[in-house]
Amino acid sequence: MTTRPELFEHEGIFLTHCFADNWENVQKFQARPDDILIATYPKAGTTWISYILDLLYFGSTEQERQTSIPIYMRVPFLESNFHKIPTGVVLANNLPTTPRLIKTHLSFQLVPKSFWEQNCKVVYVARNAKDNVVSCFHFERTNQSQPEPGDWNDCIQNFMDGKRTNMADALPTSPCIIKTHLPVQFVPKFFWEQNCKIVAHNSKDNVVFYFHFDRMEKGQPEPGDWSSFLQRFKEGKKERKKIVACVQFDVMKANPMTNLNDDPTLDSVSQFLRK
Repeated sequence: MTTRPELFEHEGIFLTHCFADNWENVQKFQARPDDILIATYPKAGTTWISYILDLLYFGSTEQERQTSIPIYMRVPFLESNFHKIPTGVVLANNLPTTPRLIKTHLSFQLVPKSFWEQNCKVVYVARNAKDNVVSCFHFERTNQSQPEPGDWNDCIQNFMDGKRTNMADALPTSPCIIKTHLPVQFVPKFFWEQNCKIVAHNSKDNVVFYFHFDRMEKGQPEPGDWSSFLQRFKEGKKERKKIVACVQFDVMKANPMTNLNDDPTLDSVSQFLRK
């Protein structure tokens, strides 16, 4: 039986040792001006958005990527430090593509300073808090590399307290839940403080917000929203339809490059991609 790691406080945030051991390397990461940072709360549609951007940039020019390279290698998780694969920092530094697509679950104030110094574009993705915590609970149950989530009540309480038990994403001011249907008294306490920081960043033209599940649940993601912000290109109707078809939930679930069910840290309790 796999022994799950313990969660502990490190420099004011909650981490497991695998993330804490790599913390300095993450903070020293050197971003480039054309890097694109995908910032999300855990289980807020990170893989979905990563795949959309990868298709927008490289779906036509590097089609072999879609069938031979897992999405976590194409769009590395910056603060990751897992066994059997290079760290997120190493993967990001070795990306052969321009731009580099990089994802993070860190709060704005904890993102490596070089991203702000280089004025990198940031795609900030939010999900309804009610749905988000459900997905976090099922993911933590199945992911043996994460701390034990406890029962549903424990998970809810940890979520509301900002004591997340999901990798390095366990941040008292975790960034990416800025929309919710929860009653006011049940809104996580970190929500209010973090929203002030988000609003401050909203005035900058290098940050875009996307409530992706509004569109995903309707089956109508809009790649055109991205190309305008990214100032990359305006894809034609045919290419849009192709991207929309590729990022449908059932298609991604059947795609071994986007669904990580062969990950040895995941057991059969739940699947990596689930609604």
